[in-house]
Amino acid sequence: MIAHVRGPVAAVTLTSAVLDVGGVGLQVMCTPGTIASLRIGREVQLSTSMVVREDSLTIFGFATPDERDMFELVQTASGVGPKVAQAMLAVLDPDRLRQAIGQGDLATLTTVPGIGRKGAERIVVELKDRVGVTTTVAAGAASWRGQVHEALLGLGWSTRDAEAALDTVAGDLPPGEVPDVSTILRDALRSLAKTR
Repeated sequence: MIAHVRGPVAAVTLTSAVLDVGGVGLQVMCTPGTIASLRIGREVQLSTSMVVREDSLTIFGFATPDERDMFELVQTASGVGPKVAQAMLAVLDPDRLRQAIGQGDLATLTTVPGIGRKGAERIVVELKDRVGVTTTVAAGAASWRGQVHEALLGLGWSTRDAEAALDTVAGDLPPGEVPDVSTILRDALRSLAKTR
């Protein structure tokens, strides 16, 4: 399983990007929001999910691990394949999608192309218990940690230093709080500066 890819952006289309990974151009299917954040020549890291079919091997890329995790979760509902899952994340961010499923908000779910009322009802029935409040908090925590960790690695810090800084700043947070990513990144950088 390929969990993420990192490399300079070689090309961008309306639905995908090509990343130069070790001299190999990997085509990664992306949502419009992720595509909009990419710039040709700039190095990026995308969280990925690989979908293997008899006649194809497709990599889907996401700006955050949380988006990738939701992409994989919604596909466990019957009738939801990768294209519909990607459309769901193109229309709704992970928190809004979680909320819509958890609250049985069919009107919001049916705004996604390819999802009718019956499909939305099926998604709610099959996934409602798996996207509860505890999942939201845990995913939120994983999301901010993942984002700050990736940012620190991108700034040249080692994995060990990044983890140590995250543990330091996370220890100051109230239990269950999902903090502002930019604030935590700033605090983590201050923590790392003290260790130099």
